[in-house]
Amino acid sequence: MNFKSEITKIHYDKNSGGLLFKFLKFCSFFYGIGCGAKNCLYDKGVLKPKKVDAFVISVGNFTTGGVGKTPVVAEIAKYFVEKGEKTAIISRGYGGKLDNKKVNVISDGINLYHKADMAGDEPYWLAVNLNMCAVLTCSNRVKAAEYAIKELGVTTIILDDGFQHRKIARDLDIVLVDSEKMFGNENLLPAGPLREKPDFNRVNKLVIVSKNTEHSRAEKLAKIMSKKQGVEAFVAKVEPDYAYNIISGEHLECGAEVTAISAIGQPEQFYKFLKDFDIKDTITFDDHHQYVLSDIENIQGNIITTEKDAVKLSLLGRDNIYALKLKTIINTKELVCPCTLNDCVDKL
Repeated sequence: MNFKSEITKIHYDKNSGGLLFKFLKFCSFFYGIGCGAKNCLYDKGVLKPKKVDAFVISVGNFTTGGVGKTPVVAEIAKYFVEKGEKTAIISRGYGGKLDNKKVNVISDGINLYHKADMAGDEPYWLAVNLNMCAVLTCSNRVKAAEYAIKELGVTTIILDDGFQHRKIARDLDIVLVDSEKMFGNENLLPAGPLREKPDFNRVNKLVIVSKNTEHSRAEKLAKIMSKKQGVEAFVAKVEPDYAYNIISGEHLECGAEVTAISAIGQPEQFYKFLKDFDIKDTITFDDHHQYVLSDIENIQGNIITTEKDAVKLSLLGRDNIYALKLKTIINTKELVCPCTLNDCVDKL
């Protein structure tokens, strides 16, 4: 097990202990001071977010990756595109090779300008799978938003992983929580997965992401958290649909023997989705791993992976790779309504 995997194991173990955890806990103290100071300055109005001339929705989370933002972002984007809004998704582009101090147009909604290794796996997947929706990457979300409005005529902006990026004002803050992992060991980085202590006063809508075929836990959790936090809560049901060859598009039959590989935030949930296949081995790489041919050249038979991994593996030219297609079920219309739970109660 590599160091990063060991850290992830600590993050989701509520009984974490030992010298390494104590050292990480010590580091978390200083991280918490910096994070808390930034949020305090914004909360007190000392620092003010920049308002741009578009409807801005942030989709984010309290913890590190693997919660399931990308499919939810995609569903929101589809909703606005279907309404006729000129829509753009802005991402930091983590894992890509492009200079993210600049505004990078991955897609203008029609043309695709960069491959996965340059754009980053998530922005590239969004660009390939969404029609008529622009995808941009930049570490400065304000600069990217202003570019999208001026140069692309965008009226709706979706910030992918934008909750902690408070420099840009937003009309709606949507926060996702994994129904199984929740907040892990409830410690701040690096001792735990929390990017900040959960502050539901900044949350307009809460989404409980259920990556299972049975969703009763998530539905119950949504009701509990909505009542406890006073925030309208939804359930996003993410389920396996089918597996397809990334070159030919041919579907993989249930029961086929496969080697499963992934480089995502929570790989164990992906492996659980493969219950309809005969898994002979699982190979896990670090999140956002850039694949090279030597990673897979010795694997015999079918390889099955996630769609986000597939966009990078497609560059290797192998014809034995299949991607698992997921479907996301969520009430998007109500989710993106700016009306909050308290607003709706006041109108009754």
